[in-house]
Amino acid sequence: MVKLRLKRMGTTKRPYYRIVAADSRDRRDGAFIELIGTYSPLENSKIDVNEEVALKWLNNGAMPTDTVKNLLSKAGIMKKFHDSKKNK
Repeated sequence: MVKLRLKRMGTTKRPYYRIVAADSRDRRDGAFIELIGTYSPLENSKIDVNEEVALKWLNNGAMPTDTVKNLLSKAGIMKKFHDSKKNK
């Protein structure tokens, strides 16, 4: 099963995360299938997401973790995903 989740980067006490599509059985910071975006909690919660790639994975059945779902909601992607499902 593919999950959309955070991969921790950065140094000690300076976290920086990548939002990735990864196999649910892989380690948190292990291999991933595709990079979707980034999240920097120290820079005013800066979120950069490639909208097309995120919607592609959501439409293909990838399950976001709770944190990633909240981040995608802040970026407005979850609303577009739900609207596209409604129109089908």
